[in-house]
Amino acid sequence: MNVTIYDVAREASVSMATVSRVVNGNPNVKPSTRKKVLETIERLGYRPNAVARGLASKKTTTVGVIIPDISNIFYAELARGIEDIATMYKYNIILSNSDQNQDKELHLLNNMLGKQVDGIIFMSGNVTEEHVEELKKSPVPVVLAASIESTNQIPSVTIDYEQAAFDAVQSLIDSGHKNIAFVSGTLEEPINHAKKVKGYKRALTESGLPVRDSYIVEGDYTYDSGIEAVEKLLEEDEKPTAIFVGTDEMALGVIHGAQDRGLNVPNDLEVIGFDNTRLSTMVRPQLTSVVQPMYDIGAVAMRLLTKYMNKETVDSSIVQLPHRIEFRQSTKYTCE
Repeated sequence: MNVTIYDVAREASVSMATVSRVVNGNPNVKPSTRKKVLETIERLGYRPNAVARGLASKKTTTVGVIIPDISNIFYAELARGIEDIATMYKYNIILSNSDQNQDKELHLLNNMLGKQVDGIIFMSGNVTEEHVEELKKSPVPVVLAASIESTNQIPSVTIDYEQAAFDAVQSLIDSGHKNIAFVSGTLEEPINHAKKVKGYKRALTESGLPVRDSYIVEGDYTYDSGIEAVEKLLEEDEKPTAIFVGTDEMALGVIHGAQDRGLNVPNDLEVIGFDNTRLSTMVRPQLTSVVQPMYDIGAVAMRLLTKYMNKETVDSSIVQLPHRIEFRQSTKYTCE
């Protein structure tokens, strides 16, 4: 049978309230009494009921994390950053996959609240107005990680996606390229998509280069869509000599699709990816990529959430972490 708080109180000859104070770290317990209660807890193997403790303290020390797909290496690294900081601050994690489905995301949000979590970290490629309205209603703090919404009403931790795209394209322009294509994410993610497209177009415009609609091809973040995109781009009369790609996985597809066509990367076609996941070093040639610090985004998002949950001072609710480009062999320029 499970050992209860009543069993500990009886064995230690103290009240259940005293046991509760010891378990919850209340300082108003005599050292000798605390020692006796802790020894009894250890001897009986008592494990406090987290739900019952949460009902009493109105805290469950549990954080809900809603993530599009934990099997995606990008989100896996983010989740690791969240978990490490959660462990440091003694929070448990409940993680759910939303499959990038808005209805499921909203259902999971309400489900998390039903589990009386103390806070929520929310990730979605497309944070809509409906999301924002639901998140604003949340009775517990919510922080977005690697996700943005246009009104800046929900605290978030990201990078500057427009500037990151601009920097990637500018590096190709600086290398002498004039025909630079862009394999983007899906249009179902209008905010992230729009920011990267804006950065891509701004780099071309500021350098006096034309913006060609046919050079912007939509992918769906998968390896196969990268192959399909480069095949389409190589059908152009004036073929691109460089391609900026919205994710590393699609970039791998671009490289392999180009190689299947007999092209050499980087001599015939230079490629830059985005995110700098472990995939970037698993392809040959190794992929030049924009570094989006996934682990750090997760860690900072969790730390920001702890501040809100514990009513600490928050300097800024919108945090943008620095990005950079990790140059490798898929571009001729391989060092900063």
